[in-house]
This record gives sequence, structure tokens and C-alpha cells, in this order.
Amino acid sequence: MGKVIVEQSISLDGFSTGPDVTNAEPMGVGGEALHEWMYRDVGPSGRNEEAEALLRTSGAVIVGRRMFDLGVDPWGDPPPFHMPVFVITHRPRDPLPRTGGTTYYFVTGGLEDALAQARKSAGDKDVSVFGGADLVRQFLGAGLVDEVRIHLAHLLLGAGTRLFDGLDPANFDAVESWVEAGPSVTHLTLKLRRP
Repeated sequence: MGKVIVEQSISLDGFSTGPDVTNAEPMGVGGEALHEWMYRDVGPSGRNEEAEALLRTSGAVIVGRRMFDLGVDPWGDPPPFHMPVFVITHRPRDPLPRTGGTTYYFVTGGLEDALAQARKSAGDKDVSVFGGADLVRQFLGAGLVDEVRIHLAHLLLGAGTRLFDGLDPANFDAVESWVEAGPSVTHLTLKLRRP
């Protein structure tokens, strides 16, 4: 069984979105800059090798309903995942298949139910929790995450949604690895302490 990994791009001041998230600005004002590193030196997929590597080790993705609602149109068809995506929601609906191997499954049974379905689908691969920040905090608070991969964008947003608000820093071990990845982002991995 693979690991449960949180993947988040955040600003130097800790925001995973900019302020004023709307349908027109799904990452908030200025928030799209958090992901610019993914599109530098792109290959045939439209993403660079670093971004491709994130998806290569995963067999399933978990997102929250708000992230799905704001992202489904910009992600397009085919979406970038090419694997099952489990959407945690209170509003049931039938699965939504897309080209390229992505099907969105809408899970109403909560975090653990979504994780069980994602693990079954992922097999020996990892399950990636992409967010949003509130969903990530719920997974971290429930002790369901093995590691957090932070993609620290070299920018300040000044406001928005903070990823680590309300979380106890004692639950995280020191940074396992720092990888300098060009002028716009630093990748680092945090391990979660187990009781």
C-alpha cells in the first residue's frame, strides 16, 4: 500500500490561495502564480518533469467539493490527473468520466470513506490529497497523512487561505529534504509524527 501524501503549493507567507477566491479567480487574486513552476520548461503534456513526477507515483487523487467546483472547468477535458479523482462532498452525484483516464467519483461518506476508496483504486501507488486547504487540514487533524510535500513558490501573496492555520507544529518532523528547483520554487517534504 502506498502513502497518503498532501501536495500543496504555497507562498512564502504561507498562503495556498490568494484573497477573494471566485469562479473567475479560482486560486484567488494572484494565486495562479503559485503554480507557475509547473509550466516552466514544459514537455508534451503541457507540464514540466517536476509536475509529471508528482502524478507518476500516485494512483488516485482526493479533492474537496469546492476545489472540484472551481477547478473542473479550468482543468478541462482531458484533466491533468489521468487517474481516479475522489471528490469529498455532501451533494451526491453520479461519477463523471473524462477522457485520458480521469473519472471524478463523488464520496459522501467523509474523509475515511474517500481514503478507503482511493486506496483501493490506487493499489500499491500513493494517494495524493490536493486540497483545498480546509480539506488538507481535516486530513492532517485526523492523522490520515504520511507526508506533506510543499512546493514553496518564491512570492508573497499578503492574504488568502493559509495552509497550516490551527495545526500543531509538534505534529511535524523536521524537513526531510530540500530541493532547489530553479528560481521560482523550492520543494520540501515534511513527515508526520505518529503517536
